[in-house]
Amino acid sequence: MSRRRHSDSDNEGSQTHKRRRTSEPIEIEDRLESLICRVGEKSTSSLESNLEGLAGVLEADLPNYKNKILRILCSVARILPEKLTVYTTLVGLLNARNYNFGGEFVEAMIRQLKETLKNNLYNEAVYLVRFLSDLVNCHVIAAPSMVAMFENFVSVTQEEDVPQVRSDWFVYVVLSCLPWVGKELYEKKDVEMDRLLSQIEGYLKGRVKTHLPMLQVWTAEKPHLQEEYLDCLWAQIQKLKKDRWQERHVLRPYIAFDSVLCEALQHNLPPFTPPGHIPGAQYPMPRVVFRMFDYTDAPEGPVMPGSHSVERFVIEENLHCIINTHWKERKSCAAQLLSYPGKNKIPLNYHIVEVIFGELLQLPTPPHIDVMYTTLLIELCKLQPGSLPQVLAQATEMLYMRLETMNTSCIDRLINWFSHHLSNFQFRWSWDDWSDCLTVDLEKPKPKFVKEVLEKSMRLSYHQRIVDIVPATFSALIPAEPIFTYKYEEESASSLPGYPASITVGNAIKSRASNEEILTILKEVPNPNQEDDDDEGESFNPLKIDVFLQTLLHLAAKSFSHSFSALGKFHEILKVLTERDEGKLHILKVVYEVWRNHPQMIAVLVDKMIRTQIVDCAAVANWLFSQDMAHEFTRLFVWEILHSTIRKMNKHVQKIQQELEEAKDKLEKQHNKKQRDSGDDEDMDKNSEDEGGQLEEQIDRLQEKVESAQSEQKNLFLVIFQRFIMLLTEHLVRCETGSVDISTPWYKNCIERLQQVFLMHHVTIQQYMGTLENLLFTAELDHHILAVYQQFCALQL
Repeated sequence: MSRRRHSDSDNEGSQTHKRRRTSEPIEIEDRLESLICRVGEKSTSSLESNLEGLAGVLEADLPNYKNKILRILCSVARILPEKLTVYTTLVGLLNARNYNFGGEFVEAMIRQLKETLKNNLYNEAVYLVRFLSDLVNCHVIAAPSMVAMFENFVSVTQEEDVPQVRSDWFVYVVLSCLPWVGKELYEKKDVEMDRLLSQIEGYLKGRVKTHLPMLQVWTAEKPHLQEEYLDCLWAQIQKLKKDRWQERHVLRPYIAFDSVLCEALQHNLPPFTPPGHIPGAQYPMPRVVFRMFDYTDAPEGPVMPGSHSVERFVIEENLHCIINTHWKERKSCAAQLLSYPGKNKIPLNYHIVEVIFGELLQLPTPPHIDVMYTTLLIELCKLQPGSLPQVLAQATEMLYMRLETMNTSCIDRLINWFSHHLSNFQFRWSWDDWSDCLTVDLEKPKPKFVKEVLEKSMRLSYHQRIVDIVPATFSALIPAEPIFTYKYEEESASSLPGYPASITVGNAIKSRASNEEILTILKEVPNPNQEDDDDEGESFNPLKIDVFLQTLLHLAAKSFSHSFSALGKFHEILKVLTERDEGKLHILKVVYEVWRNHPQMIAVLVDKMIRTQIVDCAAVANWLFSQDMAHEFTRLFVWEILHSTIRKMNKHVQKIQQELEEAKDKLEKQHNKKQRDSGDDEDMDKNSEDEGGQLEEQIDRLQEKVESAQSEQKNLFLVIFQRFIMLLTEHLVRCETGSVDISTPWYKNCIERLQQVFLMHHVTIQQYMGTLENLLFTAELDHHILAVYQQFCALQL
């Protein structure tokens, strides 16, 4: 659907008439699109009269604009699911007035459903099936044919050798339609529906749920059960059935038109066979239903529906749909959420906050970028200053209280959200309420959370500001002042072996000496790894790197820009110093030593050195897991660097793969053109042969680059997982020999960081499952570590 806006230019004479004639249909099409898209929004007239008026307008325009109207209605069914019943009512009214149009619309919807499934657009496919099912309520589609479609969907559970996630999706589609259409289908086809639900129940009982622990936000089942999405929906549908399919929350405008709609002729859906399974197809991952509030948390006003009431599903589903539709425009998204239909019957603010946090903390990744949720919550606080900030503060307090059992990936996101949120409200917070974190081990989740929030807040402000806003009792958690540590200017520096060279190198850089001159100075630096009688230059000299990089970064310590400029200017020297793997590791060690009080600077410098190929991704991984960084292992910045490094590697591989595909496409087009033009011109044939030869050479080169990059990528994951296994195995053995409980804060953090690597990069890791299984995650591995791998494998089973 386009959002075209046209303006006529001030042309004169016949041009004006020509422009007006051609733009008139476009203006009418734009008007139709605007009318259809805006129906159901705030209006002085009732929704029913607006729908009746719009149906009259569309009916009048059908002879000339039928295809356009069909296209728009099919699009809104897919991309505006929160207004589902408004549009099904509109289609019902049009079908009652024009039976043929109703038939064409149903056919168009089935075509669109097939297309979305073919393109793996599963979320949109859910909305299309739900739309078709609600057309049963509007007397557009006959109930028996809808039941037949559902039966075909559920039959997927009988397929052999298909992933469980495939069957899950088809079962979910059927169950998620029942809050809208269950009552109507049961009235018409109760025997068939009972059989259908019995089949679903049998399937759900036999499902494997190994993946569940990996996707839960909290490990504790109290105060709220962290249920798998299909189990929760099944419980909600069971309760709905027990309540005789009566629900009180779906907006049903078609009831007002019942006398008109029940006279309409109905259409049968054409037989629909779900497309077969294609190996390698990516189905939606399983989810865990996020629960933070219940009726006791919203003491005033309307009561919050219970977690197994279908109203809770409908409300949450509609709020998710609104966010999904408007997430790119935070102002309209916030306004749409707050004008949710039926808001007076529910504690809307609590539902909105729970749904937003549910998306932000969703594993493996949130549906949208993290920062969107921050800006949306800020916008909501502005629109509802009297009520929403209090609910948000209550939610933050609850999340803080439950940090002990929260997944580490979710704590990371909470840290980023909270620090960003505070920066928009002058960092005001009742810190004294969290003073309990000062009386426990600083490695435990609560003090670590506060420390990381203050560290992130400092990035969005400055050190003194953070010192001023936090009570003095929190001094142990306040980050160090982010200053450069230059060992060659300390009082005892003159006794250091590299001190004379550091002064010489510093003067050389200031006097703009050439790279060759600086390298000559560095050659004179004594090598602590080499005995006097050794051959010259055989062993690696860490002092060279230490002297040069400490001095260079010290002179460039004023800002990020100065540091980047220095790395760029002396890139050649840095490449010479890091020819060996030891050099790459040592250069990272020096960056950490000088900027250890400024994690953000470490992260951006490491990023820059990867981009400029001073260090490689495997070196960064080895450094982060090295003994030198062991004391920082649970810090957030370490994992931000690791994930950024993996993403860079993945992007590099994707870029070369894309170049290879483009070159292959180009060659294929050239071959096709050559076949069409063959025999026309000998010179042309010779030129195309030359071009073809060059392309084939380019393809061979790119093929080699892809294989080399994939090998590097696989090696990176092998390094990371091997280091995880070594660290965890050492910990488990140490605990076993000392008869100590393994569940320390460090162990929880480490095992959940391993889960995080699997979840954040699951698409890439799946390519190397065979290698990982053969080399690392073997049957002999400790079951605590192996369980993480098995949970990961179960996500796409």
